[in-house]
Order: sequence, then C-alpha cells, then structure tokens
Amino acid sequence: MYAEVLRENTFLSRTIEVQKNQTVVDTGLYGIVRHPMYTSTLFLFMTMPLILGSVFGFIIFLAYPFIIAKRIKGEEAFLEQELNDYREYKQKVKYRLIPFVW
Repeated sequence: MYAEVLRENTFLSRTIEVQKNQTVVDTGLYGIVRHPMYTSTLFLFMTMPLILGSVFGFIIFLAYPFIIAKRIKGEEAFLEQELNDYREYKQKVKYRLIPFVW
C-alpha cells in the first residue's frame, strides 16, 4: 500500500508544502481516502507491536492516531488555501483515513 501511494503521488513530501505545477491526485487509493499514506502508516504502526508481542509498543501506538488526526486537519486547511481544486476533491472523496469511518 505504501509503495502504491508513492507511485501514484509524485508530489509527496515530509513537509506540508505545495510544489510548482502540483495538481490534486484523485485516482487509485486517493479516490478512496484523501490520505492513503497516513492510512498505510497507521496499519504499519498498529501491527508492529502485535507482531513483536510488545505491550509497551502498543501503548505508544495509542497516541499515533491522535497525532495523525491533528496533522491531517492542519494539512487540509493548508491545501484548501494553497492547492487549486482541493475543496472539490474533499467533496468528491469524503473520507480522510479509513473508508466509511473518518
């Protein structure tokens, strides 16, 4: 899933920014949820403590969804202002992270 997101969106960046000539990607996984990269990291970080049998790791994981939710809200506010057609994209793709949930 992570590799597919990298293939679909060549504008990905660790920082929240809009690059020159950037457009909204709304195909593939981006047609299902608005932030499939965060979805893939959520599954990755959720399964790691289970696979390793680490209760401590699972406790740390419990903070991750809240951190990601805050970042998504800030990122979307920025993209609405800086990226053409992002508001229309939000209307087209309703879910941010998990289909039919949020």
